[in-house]
Amino acid sequence: MVAVAQPKLSDDEVRAALADLPGWERQGDEIVKVYERPSFVEAIAFVGRVADLAEAANHHPDLDIRYRKVRVALSTHDSGGLTALDLALAGQIEGAAA
Repeated sequence: MVAVAQPKLSDDEVRAALADLPGWERQGDEIVKVYERPSFVEAIAFVGRVADLAEAANHHPDLDIRYRKVRVALSTHDSGGLTALDLALAGQIEGAAA
C-alpha cells in the first residue's frame, strides 16, 4: 500500500478535535495520552488492540509501556505534523480503551 500525503491540520482544527478526545493533549507535532490499565497483562493486551487498529489504518503510533501505563503518541511524520489520520486513530484507541 502506498501512503498518500495527508494535509496538516491547523492549530484551530487540532484544538477543536481534542475537545472531543478526553485526556489527549498536544505536545508539539504530536497528540499524546497515557492510559493506565489495572495490570501489566492488561496493559499488554491493550497494546495488542492498539496494534490491530494501527495496522488496519496503516497508521502507527509511538507506544511506550511502563508497567501498567501505556503512552500513545500520534503524528503523521510524512506530513510533518498532525492530520485527520491522527485524530481518527485516537478516537478508535479511545474505543479500544473502554
